[in-house]
Amino acid sequence: MRGLDWFIFFVADVQTGFGPFVSVYLTTQRWTQVDIGLVQSAAGFVSLIGQMPGGALVDAAQSERFVAGVSIVAICVSALSYATLPIFPVVLAGSILHALASCVLGPAIAAISLGLVGHAVIGERLGRNARFASVGNGLAAAAMGACGYLISARAVFIVTVLLLVPALMALRAIAENEIDPERAHGAPPHRKVDSRPTKPGALMHNRQLLVFAGCLLLFHLANSAMLPLVGSAVTMRSAHWATVIIAACIVVPQLIVAALSPWVGRRAQIWGRRPLLLIGFAALPIRGLLFALVSSPSLLLAVQILDGITAAVFAVMVPLVVADLTRGTGHFNLGQGILGTATGIGASLSATLAGYLTDRFGASAAFASLAVIAAAGFAVLWLLMPETKPADNEE
Repeated sequence: MRGLDWFIFFVADVQTGFGPFVSVYLTTQRWTQVDIGLVQSAAGFVSLIGQMPGGALVDAAQSERFVAGVSIVAICVSALSYATLPIFPVVLAGSILHALASCVLGPAIAAISLGLVGHAVIGERLGRNARFASVGNGLAAAAMGACGYLISARAVFIVTVLLLVPALMALRAIAENEIDPERAHGAPPHRKVDSRPTKPGALMHNRQLLVFAGCLLLFHLANSAMLPLVGSAVTMRSAHWATVIIAACIVVPQLIVAALSPWVGRRAQIWGRRPLLLIGFAALPIRGLLFALVSSPSLLLAVQILDGITAAVFAVMVPLVVADLTRGTGHFNLGQGILGTATGIGASLSATLAGYLTDRFGASAAFASLAVIAAAGFAVLWLLMPETKPADNEE
């Protein structure tokens, strides 16, 4: 369990170098918003086609630990390509490699978690995962922001590569025989002799899973481009301070996640999943409207508190809802892949849409448009998504 804690911490460190820091870095390299959007959209498209195969791969894997380790190495190779040769073909290849690795890494971590603790306390374990991830993300963002300010934006990706070693050391601390392979894949317990895993295609007829996938598509269509768009806007006003401001915009939500995520995991067992999901979805349209109206760095940081609330809810609730809806099927990770595909669709379109709207109509219009999309996602969740919490907490 301690090995998992620290692995998640260092995975968050490794992943922090991507996202808004990419926009800042490529903007300093004189990339246009359209080119930045194309690279990010390409990565999103790869996530779209890779999530379900990635989840199925984890379901079929003999060792989730090995899969997670290979993914971390691939992400570090991607970061090295950004740092050494920031030209379009190399950065495009690096972004695709990062997307492929992430398609596998997320399900692998969730599978390890479920295999260690089972369904009865997976909500609390996911809350603990989110706390360590947020602390790692926040500390890494602060360090990378300082490196970007004191050295250069390229230094962010060098730090990412250096974090490979502690991440792999933490992964080795997780004993392979502590992970129950049946639980890790969401299969029926051995004691239920009449239970058999369902066919993978059956998940595509699960109405609740598909509704939730649609909600996530709209959410990420609105959300994925927001902070990178803030990063580009800030860079155009003050390139020297951009990495520091973006680092702060990452740190503030992570502090909120670290504080709230264990509480979210416990409340999910008492309140159910739906009330918390509604809170998480409601924060995004408000955040988009506020970004459209404010430009002061201090106010931008205040708005990021809403991102922290949403992130705390999603870090726990998305894999928890998948565990609910795929329980006893043997395809927990494939279920994550289905939702990851919806996320990939939204994320891949978000960057290009936001880039086009910004270049054509300005940043304020882009933020307002994203807020409208976020409100549509909230409405779908409110009207069509039922409660998924099971009536019992059996293993």
